[in-house]
Amino acid sequence: MTSSSNRPVRIGVQIAPQHSTYTEIRDTLTTLEELGVDVAFNWDHFYPLSGDPEGTHFEGWSMLAAWAEQTTTIEFGPLVTCNTYRNPDLLADMARTVDHISAKNGASGRLVFGIGSGWFERDYDEYGYEFGTVGQRLDALAEAMPRIESRWSKLTPPPTRKIPVLIGGGGEKKTLRIVAKHADIWHSFADTETLERKLGILRSHCDEIGRDFSEIEISTGASVRAGVGSSDTDALDAQHALGATLFTLGISGPGLDASQVSDLLAWRDAKNAA
Repeated sequence: MTSSSNRPVRIGVQIAPQHSTYTEIRDTLTTLEELGVDVAFNWDHFYPLSGDPEGTHFEGWSMLAAWAEQTTTIEFGPLVTCNTYRNPDLLADMARTVDHISAKNGASGRLVFGIGSGWFERDYDEYGYEFGTVGQRLDALAEAMPRIESRWSKLTPPPTRKIPVLIGGGGEKKTLRIVAKHADIWHSFADTETLERKLGILRSHCDEIGRDFSEIEISTGASVRAGVGSSDTDALDAQHALGATLFTLGISGPGLDASQVSDLLAWRDAKNAA
C-alpha cells in the first residue's frame, strides 16, 4: 500500500513539558526552529508521563500561546490535547486565538490542532474529571469534533486558515472512523506491520463515508525511535513507503537532548530531493 499523495516528508519534534525548566524548553524550541524542523509539539497532560511522577511539569495550552509568540516559521501544536479536559467550544476558541497569535509578517497562523480522547487516568483523578471508559471517551471525541468545527466557523475573527486537525490513536472501530470524518493528519505509534494494517482499515472507513483517503496526511512516531541516530533507516524508509510523511521524534528532560534531530533532517532532505 503506497500513498497517492506527493506530500514532502516533514520532521516533527515533541518537547515533553516535563523534568525541565521553562527556560530550557524555550531555548530548545528556538534551536529546533533554527535547524529547520517542520513542526514542534508538546503534550496535554498535568503530570510527567515518565521518570519521577512528582517531577517538574508545565501545562500545555499556556505553553502553546507562548510558542506562538516566540516563533516565526515553525508549525506547532499539542500531540495531543485531551478532548475531555475542556469544553469543546472553549477549546476551539483557544485554538483560534493561538492561531492568530502565531500569524506574523502577513502569513497565516501555524497551529496544528492535535486532539485525542484521553487516556492518562492520573490527570482525570487529580483534576476532577470523570475518567469513564475508553468507549465513553471516544464517543465524547466524536461528539466534540463537529462542535469544534462549528465554533471555528462562528468566531469573529475566524481562524486565519483552515486549522489542520491531527487526531492521534489507533482504535480500529471508533478512532479511525473519527479520523476518516474529521482529520487532516492521523498520528500513530504503530510499528510498520501494524501501520500497514491500520491504513487499510482507515481507507475502508474513508470509502464508507465518501472521503478521499489521500487527503489525510500520515504521521508516525514509532519509526523515528527505531531509525533515528543510526545509519539503519529501514524503519523510516518502510513507513514512508506506506505513505507516512510526518515523522516525529520525542525528547524529554532532564537535558532535552536534540542531537538526533540533524540526522532526521538530513534523511528528510534526501527523501525530498529524490
